[in-house]
Amino acid sequence: MSASDVELRVVAEARGARERAIAPYSNFQVGAALLLTDGRIITGCNIENASYGLTMCAERVALYKALSEGHRQFSLVAVVADTSDPTPPCGPCRQLLWEYCGDVPVVLANLDGIKARHQMRDLLPHPFDGRLLS
Repeated sequence: MSASDVELRVVAEARGARERAIAPYSNFQVGAALLLTDGRIITGCNIENASYGLTMCAERVALYKALSEGHRQFSLVAVVADTSDPTPPCGPCRQLLWEYCGDVPVVLANLDGIKARHQMRDLLPHPFDGRLLS
């Protein structure tokens, strides 16, 4: 399977996860998918609540699911939203993705297809991580 076929498969999984989003307040549904190095895919969707502050982004849902199931090796992140412009991960998601996934490719798509590709280092150029704790 080519790299572009793999990207399309991960984006399709993120698009499917988006359909399960719980966004009654913003109506802004987002899906995310993490590609594990063994080829498996873990998905997540955003989940809102009335306080907004406890809302969980799709990227963090996918990441927490993966981590809680023992997965530690990731090779790609895809994010899908129904927007004309690419919707990148928010700041907290960037921090967590960097810390647990490293400098992985980030594929941003809408309902029509892939709109942008980035490396995590480009989205979070000066991360706070374990190197700063010593």
